[in-house]
Amino acid sequence: MTTNTVVAGENREKLEANLKKVEELSQRLIGALTKRHSTPTALNGPDTSLYAKAAHAYMQEWVTNPAKLIEQQVGFWGKTVTHFVEAQQALASGKLAAPEQENAAPRQDKRFKNPLWDTHPYFNYVKEQYLINADAMRAAVEAIDELDPIEKRRLRYFSQQIIDMFAPTNFLATNPDALMRAVETEGESLVRGLENLVADLEANNGEMIVRLVDEGAFEVGGNIATAEGEVIFRNRMMEIIQYSPTTEKVHETPIVLFPPWINKFYILDLKPQNSLIRWIVEQGYTLFVVSWVNPDHGYADTGMEDYIEDGFLKAIDVVKDVCDVPKVNAVGYCIAGTTLAITLALMKKRGDKSIKSATFFTALTDFSDQGEFTPFLQEDFAAGIEQEIDQEGILPHFIMARTFSFLRSNDLIYGPAIKSYMMGETPPAFDLLYWNGDGANLPGKMFREYLRGLCQRNEFAEGRYEILGETLSVKDVDVPLMSIATETDHIAAARDVYRGVQLMGSRSKTFVLGQSGHIAGIVNPPGKDKYGHYLNDNLGEAFDDWKAQAEHHKGSWWPEWEAWLKKRSGKMIPARAPGDSGIKPLAPAPGSYVKLKAAKQFQ
Repeated sequence: MTTNTVVAGENREKLEANLKKVEELSQRLIGALTKRHSTPTALNGPDTSLYAKAAHAYMQEWVTNPAKLIEQQVGFWGKTVTHFVEAQQALASGKLAAPEQENAAPRQDKRFKNPLWDTHPYFNYVKEQYLINADAMRAAVEAIDELDPIEKRRLRYFSQQIIDMFAPTNFLATNPDALMRAVETEGESLVRGLENLVADLEANNGEMIVRLVDEGAFEVGGNIATAEGEVIFRNRMMEIIQYSPTTEKVHETPIVLFPPWINKFYILDLKPQNSLIRWIVEQGYTLFVVSWVNPDHGYADTGMEDYIEDGFLKAIDVVKDVCDVPKVNAVGYCIAGTTLAITLALMKKRGDKSIKSATFFTALTDFSDQGEFTPFLQEDFAAGIEQEIDQEGILPHFIMARTFSFLRSNDLIYGPAIKSYMMGETPPAFDLLYWNGDGANLPGKMFREYLRGLCQRNEFAEGRYEILGETLSVKDVDVPLMSIATETDHIAAARDVYRGVQLMGSRSKTFVLGQSGHIAGIVNPPGKDKYGHYLNDNLGEAFDDWKAQAEHHKGSWWPEWEAWLKKRSGKMIPARAPGDSGIKPLAPAPGSYVKLKAAKQFQ
């Protein structure tokens, strides 16, 4: 289109309609931003002392080893100027072709899959300059030797966040996909993108949390979390769901499963094809699952002791009473696995032998290596968390969700934002992403205790964790156990899970390493053989040696676990149904606690 082209007819009407939409959306945008929930500045970045230390260390490098840094800078300048000259020559030749590059972007980088990044001189120049600058920034960080390991890890993390944020794909003028879509739709994609942005801001009280999924496509208890059962107990901390049997006989010893309370339990019952809950029931077990309350401001003073006394211990007693048995098999996932271990240590001190065996899914008990969470577990961030807790009484879900998202920012922040805001696409109907966004708030006292006592001071692993009048150690865990870690878990790293299992005092310990990550490695049903698992009975080795000597097995670890569990579950008896014990069911599964949305508690 030239400057003299007249916009008329249908195109003019469409343009005017889009401009009117933009005006209306801009007003809504301003209104949404005024409702933004203020968060402590410490939660948005590291304390300035980290930058000061990094700058000082960098200057020290200049003084003590200038040759190394000069070599890096000269290399950076050389690559930059060379590529600029080559791009100019390509443009001057009149050929819309990019110069050949010695170091093309890695093929696995999904951000640059459009062919124009390689074939068009403009986009190729932008991409290559970005990659050259990214490499230079990483090299500068790695060249700093005066920082301690934690500071170095934090600097590495935050510099990578800057690199990811300034990727050319994140800006309309340098994103060929977004520009092409805007041209193809005559700007309609940008209007839809603005609509998506405003809708996200309005839904999250001014916080820019990218909607990853079409939330209207799912209903808890409707088309997800549909396994049949009944709520048979409720208190202020939890509901207990007893699932209906699908076999005529069941094992005598029931299972009580404790999911994490950071997210909701139905990750284990998204759909029939991958439901661990359904699968356990189908193997002939009486299964009880805890559904934790989604706490509001009234839970500010709820601590770890409440989760143990009114959650874990109460659930164990209820299940024993309902099934009229002296012992149960317990399962804990993620933070609930950590707390199950603490509960087992407490029960050992009290002489309570109610647990026949324990299974841990991706559960940390030794926090001596903080892994990818190192940037968020230092004093500046912890102080910001406590400031938020003091203000709200709870830690709002969106803060934890944002923290987890920044560990995979390209996949969970920038990629979805590009599709939604720049391409104008509607989020997909994806059950896993729906669950991921349907998280829970955390009580202030509980999170403070977890952050300080476990994550920072590692008191449980070091034998000095005080709770409910006892001093506990991970070595106090002495029941037969199986622990499942996953190979690419960025929340509970396998080597850290393994180290905690080694510390436990149980004489019978089994460690399983599943392929994939924190969720897909656990929700891995038999039959698909997508992810395998590793087994090795020798837990005396260091993790790397254990894995090197482990035997790889194709397919799910679920059957391996069930074979282990069967030996600890007693004889077969007639199946138990909810209500058989005389306790009247309170509501159908999945209950009411699971349906409360965290975001609505701030509106």
